[in-house]
Amino acid sequence: MSAAPAAAATTLRLEGVGKTYQMGEVAVEVLRGITLEVKEAELLVMIGPSGSGKSTILNIIGGMDSPSAGRVWYRDEEISADDSRALTRYRRDKIGFVFQFYNLVPNLTAKENVMVATEIARDPLDVDEVLDLVGLGDRKDHFPSQLSGGEQQRVAIARALATNPEIVLCDEPTGALDFETGKRVLRLLVDVNEKLKKTVLIITHNTAIAPIAHRVLHLRSGEIVQVDVNRNRVPPEEVVW
Repeated sequence: MSAAPAAAATTLRLEGVGKTYQMGEVAVEVLRGITLEVKEAELLVMIGPSGSGKSTILNIIGGMDSPSAGRVWYRDEEISADDSRALTRYRRDKIGFVFQFYNLVPNLTAKENVMVATEIARDPLDVDEVLDLVGLGDRKDHFPSQLSGGEQQRVAIARALATNPEIVLCDEPTGALDFETGKRVLRLLVDVNEKLKKTVLIITHNTAIAPIAHRVLHLRSGEIVQVDVNRNRVPPEEVVW
């Protein structure tokens, strides 16, 4: 597996990012001073228990939430200063989302579920080619109920890729899958990173996934407490959990 991108450009930069939610009269601090750079075509895994702030970071990077403190850049654009219209454009043009639960429309076929995403994309990929890429060219006319969990997750990944994003954000993408199916989904995400040169961020509580990444961030109580660099990455097929 390839090493971390050498001297790659910085795609994302977070500087002193904090997030506090007001729960009635109580202020709940979810993120505390997160500073991070993500390189172009990097595969980054963020690991931490529930409540550590992983999903909040992903939502802020994806433009679905705003920091209470600090600043966030996508390349030279400070997205933390953007208004709602600019954030919508950023999400549409630059970000692809993959969630633990596939969120497919049940009365649409696999192909139609992917096509829905491309209708709002500025420079979409060919839907049939993307479905072939994720190994579902022969299942594209099936409805979600006719697909296995792993196949549904691959449809979700195809939907994220079809908009031709620069960054793919994955929230527990193997959390609802069995061991072998999970490894196949990880292989697909590694291929998306290495062959399509997409920046891929995966958040998970599963430490076994860590060896596939270029870098691993460990989160606890809203802070990055450790950063590991994988100089000898492990292929997804060799992951054990």
